[in-house]
Amino acid sequence: MPKLNLQPSEYLYTYTHALEESSLCALEQRALFGRESDNIIKSTTNIDPSRSPFIKGKLSILFSGKSVQAIDEQVDQLELRDQTFKVLFVKINDLSNEQKIEFGEQRNIESELGWKIIGKAQMKNPDLLFGIVPFEGQWYFGTYQESEPVWLHHVKKPQEYSTAISTRLARAIVNIAVPDPSGLRVIDPCCGIGTVLVEALSMGIQIVGSDRNPIVVKGARENITYFNYNGVVEVKDIADVESPYDVAIIDMPYNLYSPATPEEQYAIIKHAKRIADRVVILTIENLDEMILKAGFTIVDRCVANKGKKGLFSRQVIVCE
Repeated sequence: MPKLNLQPSEYLYTYTHALEESSLCALEQRALFGRESDNIIKSTTNIDPSRSPFIKGKLSILFSGKSVQAIDEQVDQLELRDQTFKVLFVKINDLSNEQKIEFGEQRNIESELGWKIIGKAQMKNPDLLFGIVPFEGQWYFGTYQESEPVWLHHVKKPQEYSTAISTRLARAIVNIAVPDPSGLRVIDPCCGIGTVLVEALSMGIQIVGSDRNPIVVKGARENITYFNYNGVVEVKDIADVESPYDVAIIDMPYNLYSPATPEEQYAIIKHAKRIADRVVILTIENLDEMILKAGFTIVDRCVANKGKKGLFSRQVIVCE
């Protein structure tokens, strides 16, 4: 998409999630932006909206004002020459009745602003997509980037088993563990069939995987290759991992493929403390005592529910 000369310094991220995902979404927001919100977050942090399974889109703010008219007076600064454009009224879910703007008025606002922009309007596949949205008493206008559900493309893979975490959960976990991947070395030392590895590699994160079970390592390698990513996965117990890492992501073994006794669980946590500065642990059991005994501080956490009734839940624990 062509770039404008105007450089945005603030961004609005619009969100949507199921009710049972509220806790997980809030933890991801705190990791990425330092705070949480139901529908929309304003931040100076610039990320690709497709990183998150919960972000609908990102508005890169070019103009703001107290009213649509104030925006209207600024958009004529945009000279697009031969570039085509479209103006979109960005929908926000779950607004109160007094905040909602009817569909017809939304279309009027889009049309009014479109007339002021010097360029050629095009409804399908424009070069530039602009968005306008009201938020906390202000109106914001800028370029709008819709999120692509990358995680959804990874759902069907050659190797899988029923107790593996979903690609949607895995993507959120990666964001919680590695909010800013710049220069970080990451490991998943109990990687199973590689669900976390695939999501991290799709974001360009420098991650390696290992598992003591050669059968699941073979499956992880096959899955990574299937999606055309390049990743290293070794048959190795966490006790044998030597290189220091910035972050470790650990889905604690609990199923018939990789059973673990309490002693083995504690050993995994203790070795995680040895090899990484920051660790995100997924568990179906209460492991707080083990985590604290290993020398970690629990800095944040949430519950990730599977299904509307929350019949199967994992704790997501951020440790440093």
